[in-house]
Amino acid sequence: MTKIRKNLLCRAAAFITAAVLFASSPASADDGFETWINSFYATAAKSGITKATYRQAFSGVKTPDPDVLEKARYQPEFKHKIWEYIDSRVNPYTRKIGQEMAVKHGRTLAALEKHFGIDKTILLAIWSMESNYGAVLEKDERLHYVPRALATLAYADPKRAKYAKTQLIAALKILQNGDISPRELNGSWAGAMGHTQFIPTSYLLYAVDADGNGHKDIWNSVPDALATAANLLKKNGWQPGQTWGYEIAPPSNGSQYAGQTKTLAQWAALGFTRPNGKAFRNADQRAELKMPGGGSGPGFLMTKNFFVIKRYNASDSYALGVGLLADEIAGYGGMQQAWSRPDGSLDIKQKFELQSRLKELGYYDGEVDGNFGSGSKAAIQAFQNRNGMAPDGEPTQHLLKALRN
Repeated sequence: MTKIRKNLLCRAAAFITAAVLFASSPASADDGFETWINSFYATAAKSGITKATYRQAFSGVKTPDPDVLEKARYQPEFKHKIWEYIDSRVNPYTRKIGQEMAVKHGRTLAALEKHFGIDKTILLAIWSMESNYGAVLEKDERLHYVPRALATLAYADPKRAKYAKTQLIAALKILQNGDISPRELNGSWAGAMGHTQFIPTSYLLYAVDADGNGHKDIWNSVPDALATAANLLKKNGWQPGQTWGYEIAPPSNGSQYAGQTKTLAQWAALGFTRPNGKAFRNADQRAELKMPGGGSGPGFLMTKNFFVIKRYNASDSYALGVGLLADEIAGYGGMQQAWSRPDGSLDIKQKFELQSRLKELGYYDGEVDGNFGSGSKAAIQAFQNRNGMAPDGEPTQHLLKALRN
């Protein structure tokens, strides 16, 4: 038998195996999707996925997840301004809940800090940024069954198909390992899972059974989820006892140095100082200057740990948010310099005041958290309609003045 003929026969056999895998299932509402699921088993089998695991993972899955495709298709094409991003993630609400969680999970956090060398406030800040301290997991409408979500992307989203296939096989390995049941294998539209939002491949690399129950459960176990985050940071070079960076007041010509890396002593010699007047620790440590608000905004000298945080999420804004929130939870205080916001816009304290006043007047019944979603916008419009204002639903200085009066 020639090598080519042998390969053709092997492929045919794999296709037949996949085709009969669900032969006993009733007709699918989307024949193309079910055919794709059946045929993908040949790929999964090469990675050690058993028929039993595959059948269990896709039991009852007959159609793509339309919400996944919608979220993938309509991801925002613009970037939030840095102050908008930071306001929504670093504010009195996230600080308060973080400090409460620091007390509630104090023994766990102390043990993780000792074992992994990661500051507990960094872990709390990541938990906040990823799932609002687990609150997102309680909102069923935001969760998706991970195998179905990833199969949907692999089947119907060419741009994400390669990623989705890799993550799907990893998710099937998680099921096969027995750490979580199919019923609980939920996550974001792109497959990020649990309290600390790990994609399946990252879960396989870093997941930790911190509570000692025999399962690496980042969905239901806070110790496991926080330990998994700590393990990722440690394995990517976290420097224990070191800060993530410093807010600095740059000299007038400071923006020309953005993106450059020097020792903290060299930065100080160029006139870069901390707004609180304190000296830099470990002056021989190297740091990169970043000015996310532009040349007129506050600057930051980012040390090694900032870039380790970026191994969790590659966004500068994300890593900055983690660092700033960690400092606030620790009680070090927030940023001392103001962002250069557009005229008429609100800072974070004013956003909280506006929501609080709307709530006191009976227009708003949601959480006072500084985030202006559909509930806040509807409350603003109701107030504007009642007071003869254009009902644009936008939080502005003009609106706040009207509420104060």
